[in-house]
Amino acid sequence: MSTETITRADFEKVVLKVGKVIHAERVQGSRKLLRLIVDIGDERRQIITGLAEFYKPEDLINKYVVVVANLESRKIFGYESQGMILASCDEKNPTIITIDKPQDEQIGKRVC
Repeated sequence: MSTETITRADFEKVVLKVGKVIHAERVQGSRKLLRLIVDIGDERRQIITGLAEFYKPEDLINKYVVVVANLESRKIFGYESQGMILASCDEKNPTIITIDKPQDEQIGKRVC
């Protein structure tokens, strides 16, 4: 993992939004992948995440998460992933970054 310093201007290009997981399921045929539908205010995004070994889908429903909303889409295991949720990079026990005081009014708000 790079520890290269980036400029403030580079960081400001990243759009982080509060999202609410409204659907979660395992990706059939994969032991690592989960398919999430996340409400980010103005739209719902499908996000594929490699956290199935650490989280049960039902435990993620209604969680408020931080979403990288302007990451280019990519195909993962045949599904289009339309963003990324933030989590710690601990390979043995990653933790999803959640919102401390979750409220529906926060959905879609930019994290800064």
